[in-house]
Amino acid sequence: MKVLIAGGTGFIGRSLAASLLAEGHQVWALGRHVPSRPFPGGSQIIQWDARTVAGWGGLMGEMDAVVNLTGKSLASWPWSKATKQEFRDSRLRAGSAIVQAIAAAKNRPRVLIQSSGINHYGLHGSTADETTLPGDDFLARLTVDWEASTQPVEELGVRRAVIRSAVVLGRDGGLLSLMALPIRLFFGGPLGSGQQAVPWIHVMDEVGAIRFLMEQEDARGAFNLIAPEPASSAEFMRALARAMRRPYWFRTPAFLLRLMLGQLSVLIVEGRFARPKALIDIGYNFRFPGLKEAFSNLFV
Repeated sequence: MKVLIAGGTGFIGRSLAASLLAEGHQVWALGRHVPSRPFPGGSQIIQWDARTVAGWGGLMGEMDAVVNLTGKSLASWPWSKATKQEFRDSRLRAGSAIVQAIAAAKNRPRVLIQSSGINHYGLHGSTADETTLPGDDFLARLTVDWEASTQPVEELGVRRAVIRSAVVLGRDGGLLSLMALPIRLFFGGPLGSGQQAVPWIHVMDEVGAIRFLMEQEDARGAFNLIAPEPASSAEFMRALARAMRRPYWFRTPAFLLRLMLGQLSVLIVEGRFARPKALIDIGYNFRFPGLKEAFSNLFV
């Protein structure tokens, strides 16, 4: 199988590429910059501007599958007006370019996996699944537009699955090292009230679910990529401290986090519980359903 990964030079893209290459598939990775970290050997890396088809669009006719992971990291700080616009532009323009390339291809890929975020459902409310309506805050509206950016490929006959991903935990990238920093410095403890949800998924399940959805011919629509066992902030930090053999004792007040991080603090002090109902219903089996299993693997 030939797979094009847009935004493929990032943490998830590298992990996905390695998994595909290990089983003999061919991978092309689109990235805005030459990767600073070692990239899985055998991949074809192509630089692009994440907004046009220049330099790569002709490849689309050779692809069996496309995975769109493109988007400026929400961990960028501070969340100024300009930064928020970059969040939108980096997602919507890339999606538009992918649609343009698929429309122009004589032979179109069979499937497109479109990235999104678990914050689609808003920051408050009862436990959400894929049938829950989107929220009305900035992050939720961003995911709505992000998902819509590639919707036109369905009218072109391409099967599309949308992955609403939680925070992806892995050793070689993502937010885990940042989340673990207070614990590493012996200041670990509850963040804010500690009762808010921390949506998470192990990187092996993130990659496993993406590949599962690529291969399942009946996989269409939205899928929550989140571990099936929910975790509050307090439970997450306590389990992390235990895995790192550090104390869990120092509470960081929500007002202090808001003062330090501004609007970015919503990713830490607020959060809604969600479950991967559609993914489980279609038959995906999680390798790491709970924090104990995940941290035992990540901190060996």
